[in-house]
Amino acid sequence: MKKKTNFDLHLEAQLRDPNFAERFKRAGEAWDVALQIAVLREKAGLSQKDLARKLKTSQQQVSRLESPSYEGHSLSMLRRVAQELHARVRVVLEPQDAADHVAEPPALYGAKRRSATNRAARSWRAKKPRN
Repeated sequence: MKKKTNFDLHLEAQLRDPNFAERFKRAGEAWDVALQIAVLREKAGLSQKDLARKLKTSQQQVSRLESPSYEGHSLSMLRRVAQELHARVRVVLEPQDAADHVAEPPALYGAKRRSATNRAARSWRAKKPRN
């Protein structure tokens, strides 16, 4: 069995407190991101220092990224981390109210959408006489 880190031990102790457990549950994405990074790093068999070397950053920066209270994750750093840990970054923006929904499903990254405006413009250009 793998030795538990100080973070693991601390988290287990804190989760025994119902108030903390509820705050932890509601803390949201920053907690989720931190824990995902830590789990992926550990699965890759890397220490924070090892990952820092691969990212060309400091162990302290990796520690911050894995800190549940840290909210300064940049998309570029998350992409670098994901690349080193053989993962991918996915960002989803969802309406707060379920009644507020997007009229069409999101496009795949890099896919071009053809809106009615774009179709009309292409149609107009095709019909426009050339000089």
